[in-house]
Amino acid sequence: MSQRPSASQIAQWNAELRARTPLEITRWAVQHGAGRAIASTNFRPYEAAILHLATRVQPDIRVLWVDHGYNRPATYRHAEALRARLRLDVHAYLPRVTVAHREALHGPVPDPADEPAMKAFSAQMKLEPFQRGMRELAPTVWLTALRRDQTANRAALDLVAWDENFQTLKVSPFFYWDDAQLDLYLREHDLPNEFDYYDPAKGDQKRECGLHAAWGKRALAEVGTEAAGK
Repeated sequence: MSQRPSASQIAQWNAELRARTPLEITRWAVQHGAGRAIASTNFRPYEAAILHLATRVQPDIRVLWVDHGYNRPATYRHAEALRARLRLDVHAYLPRVTVAHREALHGPVPDPADEPAMKAFSAQMKLEPFQRGMRELAPTVWLTALRRDQTANRAALDLVAWDENFQTLKVSPFFYWDDAQLDLYLREHDLPNEFDYYDPAKGDQKRECGLHAAWGKRALAEVGTEAAGK
């Protein structure tokens, strides 16, 4: 668990970093992490950019990936291509139940309109393995590909934010970038992209899966309570 900085310290960092390039922000984050920075990915569209950036600064940086089991074949091929191309040190975390096991007991992915069921699904298949990964890797800095134009919740964040769910400093070097800028970055560095991506914990790309939303912490606590009772 990282030591929580003050709100004024976070505001100062954001003010200082806002005019810097994503590469400079990443260098700052890795240096601030003092050997314990990680990057996370789900290999969705444009993830190659943050992974390329992170490995430019620290080639052996640990990469946390939750493989929930619902990825499409194209995503798995994309993940393996990037793993080989960037020599990624991927630490994959899987849910405690397989897709087949879960669906035999509970059926297919819930309808996005059923919010309680979606939150429970996300907690079991995505948030719990992510939490397990964060506990084991124990980062002081977490590099993400978050951008303010992705959801209303993310628009309220900034380049640097304290993450309540996982108690660590979260840094998003591309926070103020849009798709056009990322398209250019991928072309400049000859990096692949992949759009045949599916996140069952969202159902809608403007919906939060819980990793970066306050309700994720509550959902994780409920999963832990259920597990303890078994």
